[in-house]
Amino acid sequence: MNLQKHLFSIPEDIHYLNCGYMSPLLKSVEEAGVTGMQRKRNPSAVTSGDFFNESIILRQRFAQLVNCKAEQVAIIPSTSYGLQNALNNIPLTNGKFAITVADEFPSDYYAIQRWCSVNNKELKIIDGGNEIRDRGRKWNEKILNTITNETTVVIISSIHWMDGTLFDLKAIGKRCKDVNAVFIVDGTQSTGALPMDVTGYNIDVLVCAAYKWLLGPYSIGAAFYSEQFNNGVPVEESWLNRANADNFSKLTNYTDEYKPGAGRYSIGEHSNFILTPMFIKSIEQILNWDVNAIQDYCGQLVSPLLDFLKKKGVLMEEDNYRANHLFGFKLSGNIDTTVLVNELQKRKIFVSVRGDAIRVSPHLYNNKKDIEVLMDALEKIL
Repeated sequence: MNLQKHLFSIPEDIHYLNCGYMSPLLKSVEEAGVTGMQRKRNPSAVTSGDFFNESIILRQRFAQLVNCKAEQVAIIPSTSYGLQNALNNIPLTNGKFAITVADEFPSDYYAIQRWCSVNNKELKIIDGGNEIRDRGRKWNEKILNTITNETTVVIISSIHWMDGTLFDLKAIGKRCKDVNAVFIVDGTQSTGALPMDVTGYNIDVLVCAAYKWLLGPYSIGAAFYSEQFNNGVPVEESWLNRANADNFSKLTNYTDEYKPGAGRYSIGEHSNFILTPMFIKSIEQILNWDVNAIQDYCGQLVSPLLDFLKKKGVLMEEDNYRANHLFGFKLSGNIDTTVLVNELQKRKIFVSVRGDAIRVSPHLYNNKKDIEVLMDALEKIL
């Protein structure tokens, strides 16, 4: 895989190593959005079929990306929306507690914390500990050992959003399946840059916002719901999700039947004529590149930076349990990370601070120069 910066509109003097915060738009995605806005100039050209055709394509493309059937995909406005649809339809008779990890993304934590409170379940939060050596392996072991026959649901990000620690989704999914626990994954910080296989990992629900590694616009996303959710109650009752929605002359022939699969969980107005075509374009580009190639490119790109940080004695997750496209490192001493990031921004270098870690998250628009400039700045600042 070669540098793909020409497909984006990032200024040459900007060193944007912050895709985990928000991705830049591809030129093709931006063009799809402009075309979508222009369609509204003449609504007479918008047919009844247009309310469904692009949504069908979007569900197909996302299904291809995560290895599932298209009918099990829903279009959502946000991760929290997708999670709520899942949590509202979990069997309450199985198990006494839920599991998540320490410092999980707030939307995930708030959703499961409230669910536990309302349904009188215990929430177990698995901490990775303060050790750096072998931390990822031990953290995954703690998670697996905590999942028992008393577990109702496990809700976890595909990687830790602060430092890129890899969670063994395949092992966790198998363990959940063995004990009949529901496995919910927030894939927002890896899907599109790291392989995702909901079938192979026994994932019951996968929710993803589009605006990070799926390179899409804000306020749209996609979710996979396994067949066990096909008879659930959705957050809202959109007419678009009913079985007779495509017959505009018969809409008041009310029906209790929904679209097949997970169609009932899509947001109202999911045929959004601006965001939906943009999201299609971004996923199609990712499929064209291949997710493995993206991960490999990021790995080669950051290799000199990792060597540099190790020589400086910087604390970070070990290689086998750290993603290439997103990782955090912790500085020793009394260095104020917020001040450090502000200093980097003065040099037009953009990264994030999450917790006490500095988070670097590159993509195919980054090149060797971006990494060299960051290393030079860190050398001078530190």
